[in-house]
Amino acid sequence: MNDAFESSTSNPGSARERIRSQGRKKTLLNRKKSTAEKYGPQSPAEPQSLGTVSPTNFISIKSNLQRRLLEEISDRADLNDSDEALSQAVDQFVERILESEPLPLNQSERERLAEELREETTGAGPLAPLLADPAVTDVLVNGPNLVYVERFGVLEKTSIQFRDREHILRVIERIAARVGRRIDASNPLLDARLPDGSRVNATLPPISIDSPTLSIRRFGRRRLRRHDLLQLGMFSPRIMEFLAHAVKTRMSLLVSGGTGTGKSTLLGALCETIPTTERIVTIEDTAELLLDQEHVVRMETRPTNIEGQGLITARDLVINSLRMRPDRIIVGEVRGGEALDMLQALNTGHDGGLSTIHSNSPRDALSRLETMVLMSGIDLPSRAIREQIVAAIKFVVHVRRFEDGVRRIENVSEIAGLEGGTILLNEIFRFDRKGIENGKVLGSYQPTGTIPKLVDDLRRRGISLPMDMFNPSPEGT
Repeated sequence: MNDAFESSTSNPGSARERIRSQGRKKTLLNRKKSTAEKYGPQSPAEPQSLGTVSPTNFISIKSNLQRRLLEEISDRADLNDSDEALSQAVDQFVERILESEPLPLNQSERERLAEELREETTGAGPLAPLLADPAVTDVLVNGPNLVYVERFGVLEKTSIQFRDREHILRVIERIAARVGRRIDASNPLLDARLPDGSRVNATLPPISIDSPTLSIRRFGRRRLRRHDLLQLGMFSPRIMEFLAHAVKTRMSLLVSGGTGTGKSTLLGALCETIPTTERIVTIEDTAELLLDQEHVVRMETRPTNIEGQGLITARDLVINSLRMRPDRIIVGEVRGGEALDMLQALNTGHDGGLSTIHSNSPRDALSRLETMVLMSGIDLPSRAIREQIVAAIKFVVHVRRFEDGVRRIENVSEIAGLEGGTILLNEIFRFDRKGIENGKVLGSYQPTGTIPKLVDDLRRRGISLPMDMFNPSPEGT
């Protein structure tokens, strides 16, 4: 200690240099700490080495910078500028940030960051702030000054504006080009899926009379699981346990409901209970399902190309899936002639299938399913079709989006058989609505007291369900 003191007093220049060095080290440590707080901890690897940041941290860095970029160019009203001017503004922002902030990225990651920020910002134009908001589930463009979003199940108008109809058209064309599709006067409809899984539908005049329209259905950055839906109030613990047993024991389920009621989300949650030892084949018009199981084959329909050829329908995929040795066939949504092939598959050893269907009630779901069988072009008597339905489908789960924006299972019904040409439906659980208070729907999930046949099937397998699960309770669960 004394030697250090004597050295510093005898050589003031050396002491000042040590103080400066310590100050520089402190500044560097504070800068690293600030960077870690913003973007996550840095990797111990050298800055220019490969893999200096994990995929999770890269996404975090990009999300943070995208938010700052959008705030900056929104303040300057640059989002309505031309593509060239907007791209230049993005490049200037990225260059400034990379020079002034010690981001834990190597050179290739920095180039990738700049490219992705440029593509996402210029590709969506004025919609970029909406697509960066995780609370937005739907973006609906009806015209230059008519842009709506859905947040937490409620539609609201935004202040976002396009310059004119041509501006909307350019954004639609960029989105179409991004997924390798084309939209123009000769092909005025676009139905596609973005790389992040979002579904896009666009129309051009004369199909949409007043203006080009754009609808983007977005999905959460993470999939909602059963416990998430339970916390959101989509079903009760009783219903969750019952449906889990039904899926595990290979009971075929049909999830019905209107548009935006959470059918696909519930379908994905139900798939969680499928054993990992089974081979799953999913068939969708637009691939949305993300399953936990490893042994999954995902298939997607394909529209015709520019020459009007290359169409692959859901029916083609259902027929082909039978040759793929599936344990489970999951049809994302049944909407046409594939209904016949799906019912035949479920009745010929491929039980345990899951699917969704648009309808207003379980009874309507079965009527629509019967109509879709007739769409296959095969003339079958109604009784034969209904016998196929009764033998193939065991439960219909109907979901609904209520006035408060909450998506709930409205009822769970068992298909009990066929009587005089009419399919019998036994309601097992229902949402018993009490009223509405302060915009919130009041009610509880109640069993109806009906004991489903599933109980006997489980008992034969040595599994006992508690019978009080089906006993109505005053408070509901």
